[in-house]
Amino acid sequence: MQVFRFVQARGVKIENPADRVKASAIATFKPRERALSPDEIRIFFDTLDGVGTLPQLKLGVKLILLTLLRKGELLNARWTWVDFDAATLTIPVEIMKARRPHVVYLSQQALDILVALRAFAGSSPYLLPGRYETDQPMSDATLNRVITATAAKARQAGLALADFTVHDLRRTGSTLLHEAGFNTDWIEKCLAHEQRGVRAVYNKAEYADQRRLMLQTWADMVDSFITGTVTASSWSGKVIGLMQGGHVWSEILLAVTTSNVVPLTNRRGVR
Repeated sequence: MQVFRFVQARGVKIENPADRVKASAIATFKPRERALSPDEIRIFFDTLDGVGTLPQLKLGVKLILLTLLRKGELLNARWTWVDFDAATLTIPVEIMKARRPHVVYLSQQALDILVALRAFAGSSPYLLPGRYETDQPMSDATLNRVITATAAKARQAGLALADFTVHDLRRTGSTLLHEAGFNTDWIEKCLAHEQRGVRAVYNKAEYADQRRLMLQTWADMVDSFITGTVTASSWSGKVIGLMQGGHVWSEILLAVTTSNVVPLTNRRGVR
C-alpha cells in the first residue's frame, strides 16, 4: 500500500486495489465496555482451576481483580515495592501512567496471593517473572492468553462466559464498586485515574483509610461471588440496595443467606 502511495505522490496514475477494501472486511473492532457479572466471575475462576497453566499465572489474574492494577503495573512490579507489614504495594512514578506514585492498599486475600507468589518467584526481583528468564518480567500477552483459554474452556462446557481481557477486570471492579454505592473519588484513586479541571486543583485527598476498607470489602465480595454465595440475581435484587444503604459486608452475607437484616446507620461510610 505504501508503494502505491509513493508512486501516486510522484504523479504516476495507478490505482491502488487496497483502496476498495473496507476496514470492516479486515478486522472487527469491539467496544471496550466489558464488565463481568458476579456469575461470570464465579464461572471464570471455577473454570480457571481446571486450566492447565502455571499456578502463578492464575494467582496473577486474581491479583489484578483484587488490586485493580493495570496489567503493565503488575507485570513490572518488584518485590522491593511491597511492604508486607504495612500491607501496601507502591508503584513508583516512572511506572505510573499519571506520572505520580500510586499506593495500593492490600487486602488480606491479596497479601495471601503475594506470599504464594514470593515462593514461586525465587530470587527474581519481579512478582511475576518470566518463565525462562527470571531476571525479566512476564511476557505482556501471557495473562490475556490464560483468560482467553479459560473463557474458551468454559464455553466448551456449555457455560456462558464471553471473551474479555485483563483490562476488563479493572472495569469489572469499578463497575461493581460503583453499583455498591462506594464513593467515586475512592474508586478513581484505586484505579490511579487522575482528576482534571478545577476539581483536580483543589481535591488532593488520598482517602487512604477509605480505600483500604473498600479494597478489603471488594476482596470479600469477590470471594462471595466465586463461592456462589452472592449471585447476579441476589446482587441486583438485594445486595446493591443493602450496600447503598450502608450495611457492612458481613451483615449483607447474613441477609443473603437468612433474609434477616439489621438496620444500620451507614457504618460503612459510603456517602
